[in-house]
Amino acid sequence: MDLPIIYHEDYVAPLPPGHRFPMGKFRLLSEMLVADGVASQDQFHAPELPPSEWIQFVHDEFYIQAYCNGTLDAKAQRRIGLPWSRALVNRTCIASSGTVLTAKLALECGLACNTAGGTHHAFPNYGSGFCIFNDLAIASRVLQKMGLVRQVLIVDLDVHQGDGTAVIFQNDDSVFTFSMHCEVNFPGTKQKGDLDVPLPIGMEDDEYLQTLAKYLPDLLSNVKPDLVLYDAGVDPHHADKLGKLALSDTGLFRREMQVLSTCLAGGYPVACVIGGGYCDDMKGLVYRHSLLHRAASQVYRQYRL
Repeated sequence: MDLPIIYHEDYVAPLPPGHRFPMGKFRLLSEMLVADGVASQDQFHAPELPPSEWIQFVHDEFYIQAYCNGTLDAKAQRRIGLPWSRALVNRTCIASSGTVLTAKLALECGLACNTAGGTHHAFPNYGSGFCIFNDLAIASRVLQKMGLVRQVLIVDLDVHQGDGTAVIFQNDDSVFTFSMHCEVNFPGTKQKGDLDVPLPIGMEDDEYLQTLAKYLPDLLSNVKPDLVLYDAGVDPHHADKLGKLALSDTGLFRREMQVLSTCLAGGYPVACVIGGGYCDDMKGLVYRHSLLHRAASQVYRQYRL
């Protein structure tokens, strides 16, 4: 079996023209992977809409209902930063289900990649920073409830701290949250995760990768996770509008190879989500997101039994 890649056409919901969230990137990513021969159509798996209890494992019932019914107040909507629509509700649910499917396939195959996901700013009772429901938390909880995993490690290398995820699992030893993020960046108030590594503005490839190497192998041997959930945000790139770090394309690719090979060499299955990336050059942005799937294809071939 080839590397499983998860995509659904509903990963894209309409936004107003000029909105700064690059919604089109999810479809363009799946198209680039096929066009460049990184993946064939038969590697793609489509999620189904999730049962409502999956989202209730993580989020407050009142918040879920208000969001899904479009009755969330204006201030709460502004905090999310995405205008409400029925299509966006559907997209939010299907993307969360996509991360659950990615996690299940990672357990079966050792490695699987979503073409969306990483909504780590969603808290139990409100959304924030383009994040509505927290797919990383939902996938962790669903797999635990199914009895498929006990211990989960979330490796969050998006340039912004995974504040929502940190709060959700703050008093829970069964999910370890590791976030390596730019210190002076959104969110203004950082939350306390299990391991937070704030990075200075302008950090470049080598220093970044050395910092990661200082933490990741020890984390794996200490936590001994049944599953690693990897948020591979590409917003640490030097051209990212919201990033403030200075990684190159090569640096991002080396990062993906480092994370995936370190995990798989130790026998830890990895479910990957693409996380954040913000740039007017859509083709460049989509290419940066595709580096995850390019690296994963290589590592998967290398470690496949």
